[in-house]
Amino acid sequence: MSRDKEGRRSMLALLPGPVTAVVTALALVACTGGGSGPPTGNAGQVTGSNRAGQEPRVLRTVEGLSVPWSTVFLPDGTAVISERDSATLKAVKDGKTTVLGSVPGVEPGGEGGLLGLAVSPHFASDRSLFAYFTARSDNRIARLTLTERDPGGALGLGPPETIFAGIPKASTHNGGRIRFGPDGNLYVGTGDSQRRDQPQDPNALGGKILRITEKGEPAPGNPFGDNPVYSLGHRNVQGLDWDDAGRLWSSEFGPNVDDELNLIQPGGNYGWPEVTGAPGNPGFIDAKVVWPSTAESSPSGLEIVGSTAYLGALRGQRLWAVPLDGENAGNPVSHFTAKFGRIRDVSLAPDGTLWMLTNNQNPDSALILAPPGSRGD
Repeated sequence: MSRDKEGRRSMLALLPGPVTAVVTALALVACTGGGSGPPTGNAGQVTGSNRAGQEPRVLRTVEGLSVPWSTVFLPDGTAVISERDSATLKAVKDGKTTVLGSVPGVEPGGEGGLLGLAVSPHFASDRSLFAYFTARSDNRIARLTLTERDPGGALGLGPPETIFAGIPKASTHNGGRIRFGPDGNLYVGTGDSQRRDQPQDPNALGGKILRITEKGEPAPGNPFGDNPVYSLGHRNVQGLDWDDAGRLWSSEFGPNVDDELNLIQPGGNYGWPEVTGAPGNPGFIDAKVVWPSTAESSPSGLEIVGSTAYLGALRGQRLWAVPLDGENAGNPVSHFTAKFGRIRDVSLAPDGTLWMLTNNQNPDSALILAPPGSRGD
């Protein structure tokens, strides 16, 4: 499992029974939902997991957000949220929202702006937060230092240090999700930036999952040598997470068909633009779950809890729960369909709650969830 998730789970072991039970129950949410979806391809290999039931309960709402894109958590439980168009970082702690600051150099436009966040595995010593954002000429990743404004612990934002640049940008298909893996390296989901020649070119950065060090160098052991590319043939990667066995999964936008949940292999080719979904073509890796209609999904942020993958759906306006069994994925179950609008991100907090970000609701919010049957206090 990834270091940030490992740290959260070690913290949960110290929490009282009712809170710890939240996490245990989250792994069962895929068994209960507001109706199953219509996935095809390799989905459906896990059976007996789709009984309809009660949706997760909304415990509370954090309001006052504008087009939020990513939520990460500091070791003390503080949530840090990026706002795409305002280029602002906001912190939420003990129910209070404060502004950390704006990230200089961000050039919002279309689907670009301040996008994914990742907390340094060494945050206690380096106070570093990493951000993926759209600049004037490209998409790039910068290291930010969180400072203490006053003895009361209020946080401020230091100047950015660019560690990786040159990811192609466009009005759409900018990717943007970043996450530290179990190996301590930073994984980066990029989009094809409407350049269809890029995803199949291992020397191009568009339409890829990249694997780099904290300093922005290609990580040792990458499949294409001294090259940041980890997997290729992607259209627009939106979510990244690891299961308990250390397997990397990703969510990805299809064109007008075939949204995907993929199990990522080093050096694997996932087919775009030659194929989408799970056609079984030699030389390409099939998706584990395929949503034939993008109107029902457009999967964005991804969080794996126990044996369940949770995906926020933009056009689909719902939370998808997908049961996982090893390398197999079962039939997705939908929650909150058309209730809260577009869901951009899903993140597990240190206290076991699940945070969902609504997107383009004017105003937007973070919804904090507990699973059915939990006390929620």
